[in-house]
Amino acid sequence: MSGVYVAQIGGGSLGCPPAPEDKGAFLDAVHLVFNDRESISGGVCIGGLGDFGALAADHLAVSFVALAVAIAVSIPIGLWLGHYARGEFLAVSVSNVGRAVPSLALLAFFVAFVGLGFTNVAIVLTLLAIPPILTNTYVAVRQVERESVNAARGVGMTEGQIVRRIELPMALPTIFGGIRISAVAVVATATIAPLGNVQSLGNPILEPQTYGNAGQLAAAIVVALITLAMNFVLGVVQRAVTP
Repeated sequence: MSGVYVAQIGGGSLGCPPAPEDKGAFLDAVHLVFNDRESISGGVCIGGLGDFGALAADHLAVSFVALAVAIAVSIPIGLWLGHYARGEFLAVSVSNVGRAVPSLALLAFFVAFVGLGFTNVAIVLTLLAIPPILTNTYVAVRQVERESVNAARGVGMTEGQIVRRIELPMALPTIFGGIRISAVAVVATATIAPLGNVQSLGNPILEPQTYGNAGQLAAAIVVALITLAMNFVLGVVQRAVTP
């Protein structure tokens, strides 16, 4: 599937250098990230920043969409349930079910109803991202000191103002903890996107006949670096927005 895609980036097999001498699995994988070469099966160019950069961009696109939708859905629901002290069973159950259902099973399920493509993969990743954010939001709001909430009511704040000005700011550190967990899980799981006909860094991992062992390890390295970078950036944002 990605052979045509790679050929378009690298210009096909014409002019592609052969694989370098074996210098060890890790060094070979790193070399492939920065330098193109002819594929294992021949006929197309693989590797280089053009190839892995394009795959990383697609990987991040579907990951960001899924994470954004999960945040937009989970935080308002978690705030409402936590504020009114309802739905603890729902929040816990959603978290447990989300951890128990395999992502591949969800992908296969949505293929039958949504079909292949970006939307299908984004839905699967969104469902994976919702449980940690929803659970952390609910728990964070319930942990806010009731004296602060009662004092806010005593000075005439509405329920909406209490949520926005009291509970949400105090709950932000725990909420961001859930977002960081979901971000790591989504970026790592987006490697299954090629099974839904969406390009991602999962292509080299799932196509050893084209990329070989070096390509599989190279993609894994890039995914790990992206995951660490995202976790770091979210940690910086968390500290910046926490009162």
